[in-house]
Amino acid sequence: MKNTLTDLNNYLFEQLERLNDDDLTEEQLDRELQKTDSIVKISERIIENGELAFKTMKHLDEFGYNSDKSIRSVPPMLTAEGKW
Repeated sequence: MKNTLTDLNNYLFEQLERLNDDDLTEEQLDRELQKTDSIVKISERIIENGELAFKTMKHLDEFGYNSDKSIRSVPPMLTAEGKW
């Protein structure tokens, strides 16, 4: 897994597909459910972090801070190429 929000989205759908596997034994399903719970909790924090960065940029833009040359671009974590 890489470190973009697109990668996170793809990973979440992959996990959903694993949960939907009808060939899983009860033990395997329990393990996947535990794994899913952890993935969801971590994903929520990653998304909250991205939302905070987005809100910060929006706030800065509303108050004209983007005209300041010291603030030149969107945080990399909000771009498809960004690394966390």
